Amino acid sequence: MGVPEVIALLLVVEIVLSARLPLKSDVSFSENYYVRWANDHTRMLNGGTEMQLVLDKASGAGFGSRSKYLFGHVSMKIKLVPNDSAGTVTAFYMSSETDKHDEIDFEFLGNVSGQPYIVQTNAFANGVGNREQRHYLWFDPTQDFHSYSILWNKQQIVFYVDDVPLRVHKNNEAIGIPFPKSQPMGIYSSLWNGDDWATRGGLEKINWDHAPFVAAYKGFSVDACAGGVESCSAPMGKWWEQEAFQSIDQEAKGQLQWVKDNYMIYDYCNDSKRFPTISAECERERESMLHCKSLLV
Repeated sequence: MGVPEVIALLLVVEIVLSARLPLKSDVSFSENYYVRWANDHTRMLNGGTEMQLVLDKASGAGFGSRSKYLFGHVSMKIKLVPNDSAGTVTAFYMSSETDKHDEIDFEFLGNVSGQPYIVQTNAFANGVGNREQRHYLWFDPTQDFHSYSILWNKQQIVFYVDDVPLRVHKNNEAIGIPFPKSQPMGIYSSLWNGDDWATRGGLEKINWDHAPFVAAYKGFSVDACAGGVESCSAPMGKWWEQEAFQSIDQEAKGQLQWVKDNYMIYDYCNDSKRFPTISAECERERESMLHCKSLLV
């Protein structure tokens, strides 16, 4: 084994032992992404290492990845629309864009000046979603760039904010719940008018006098498997499939509980009006959280 192979092996061992997400280097937008719609509502800055999406009365805008991926870690550094952002939606998500699509969502719901942003997450498998959770953030996401990322493997999907776990969506195939693991997904982001639902259920509309609305992005590297089931399902050599990442560690469980206790404002599992009968996956999640709390006491 040569020196480069030894160094690579040591790096893998260090990642597995620490159970920390690897640092990702910044690359230019065009290396992994392209503008999907409304190129005239985008701005490229700093030699292509920063992108802005612009929303006005004429249009929003969106971009997507050049490849589709099956498992890995994707992230984006985003600075959200500042000031009066009511009615705007900034979306960062993965999707297979098929008839029975798989999807993993971050949606940032704007608000009137002085009110907190809401981040909504969701997970779809075989076209079925309805797994919304909503959280406030513990900082002002309009003042600086913050990292939003998705760790996706065959065991779990973890939503992170600045490497703090916001949500864990586990593979519950053992109890008959589909899990996204066979449809490669692209990475997408968009800024658009969602004022029929986004802010206070659509009560707060976009104030076009405050346009243009701008969301800024950087950190365009991707650390995921580009390909299909055959090329991306084998765990060898892929850090995100190592044992350390098949579940979250004790420190992360404490962070997740802190987020749930202090910043969660909606959980589909607790919405008895929409779902009068608790689902099997929600029952399992409750048992898991109770177990987690008992370990943290």
